[in-house]
Amino acid sequence: QVRLVESGGRSVQAGGSLRLSCRASGYTIDGRWMAWFRQAPGKEREGVASINISSGRTYYADSIKGRFTISQSQDSAKNSVNLQMDSLKPEDTAVYYCASAPFGVVVSAPLLSNEYTRWGQGTQVTVSS
Repeated sequence: QVRLVESGGRSVQAGGSLRLSCRASGYTIDGRWMAWFRQAPGKEREGVASINISSGRTYYADSIKGRFTISQSQDSAKNSVNLQMDSLKPEDTAVYYCASAPFGVVVSAPLLSNEYTRWGQGTQVTVSS
């Protein structure tokens, strides 16, 4: 079955850390852009971080720059991406979604949702003050 599955979301105190994981099944993430988005209640979905798996190039939203890091997993399968989130703030509370772009596609705006065609179901992150 072709899908993306996120994991790692939970409740945490402000200043804490979480690592989200997104595993692709049924296809390879090689040669693709992968990204994390988030959506808080009453707000639009926003791009958080993205990575080109081939080049390793990354993009980050200004709101999380310096606190979050996107990377390709280094496990044996290497078919997942992680989002390390440090110095979490209450405003980081949201459902976090993983997304992948089509193979080999040149993505002109790596943090725009319409560049991505496959989405996970999301994982809830709640940061309390």
